[in-house]
Amino acid sequence: MGYDLRMADADLYDYELPPELIAQQALDRRDAARLLVVRRSDGTLAHRHIRDLPDLLEPGDLVVVNDTRVVPARLIGRRAATGGKWEGLFLQAEPEQGVWRILAHTRGRPAIGERVILVDRAGHDALTLELIGRAGGGTWLAVPDATGPAAEILEQVGRVPLPGYIRGGEETQGDLERYQTVFARERGSAAAPTAGLHFTDQLLATLAARGIHRASVTLHVGLDTFRPITADSLEDHPMHTEWCACPAETATAVRETKTRGGRVIAVGTTAVRTLETAAARSPAGTLAAWSGPTDLFIKPGFSFRVIDGLLTNFHMPRTTLMVLVSTFASRELIRLAYEEAIRERYRFLSYGDAMLIMGESLRS
Repeated sequence: MGYDLRMADADLYDYELPPELIAQQALDRRDAARLLVVRRSDGTLAHRHIRDLPDLLEPGDLVVVNDTRVVPARLIGRRAATGGKWEGLFLQAEPEQGVWRILAHTRGRPAIGERVILVDRAGHDALTLELIGRAGGGTWLAVPDATGPAAEILEQVGRVPLPGYIRGGEETQGDLERYQTVFARERGSAAAPTAGLHFTDQLLATLAARGIHRASVTLHVGLDTFRPITADSLEDHPMHTEWCACPAETATAVRETKTRGGRVIAVGTTAVRTLETAAARSPAGTLAAWSGPTDLFIKPGFSFRVIDGLLTNFHMPRTTLMVLVSTFASRELIRLAYEEAIRERYRFLSYGDAMLIMGESLRS
């Protein structure tokens, strides 16, 4: 995983991920996941577990989670004209009433005006989608022949949108519960904010009993969060937008935490992007409530205004997520951490283990 300074800058965030380390099943206990503790102050690494988090943080710290709720966004059906197999992924509801933005996977080339028959979990025909136009990033605009909010329709016809690296995206019964955080509330994500999958109600209660506070933001995760960087230069990678919100009570909690000398710990890169987006939209030196689309790409040169620590899973190589964590902790330290995780056979990606990246006052 060594880096060559002659590489294109995007190549600096590549590494060799052994396929057998990609977690295929969630652990029975969410907080049993391993935790690689990464100290920015001295570059040391320590091996713990998620259940140790209350001992690693301090009274007065603030943990910020992403309360987005994954919708059953994976769509299965057939092309009405040919009967050929069709798969899709719901990404978001467009501002136009009843219009969805989706990804479509099928043999051949779909055409504008084509209809797709979606089937429910039992394999029965449920509704028809009409492809009405192309959208950016290889996506389609489609209209279902059913009325009502997209989230309600998806509950009838959708499936758990597991990443393709987990059993080829095929869900099992356990995924319905495990691919959702215990604090999920706001429906809208096409993927889980995976760092949050490690928390249990008991762990949250223990954190609270230790005087460690919690606040929420919302970022509805889309595929662009995980999309590989294909450009040679980070400057040429397009970041598409995802909707996020930092509510007033969270902005207040952050300000109060900073005032009392506590630290703000983001649970996941989506919480980081939401907080730092809100900070960039706020008056200098403050954090105010904000909501709207973000295309924030955190890369070298970025100045963090809010977060002091980050709990995050191990990410795919050559992604904006690798760039974000490397910007926060330094590329060299993340390289060492990933080499250690691979050597110690940590579990990677959505159902895998995690890192806690912190500064000087982290207790051993």
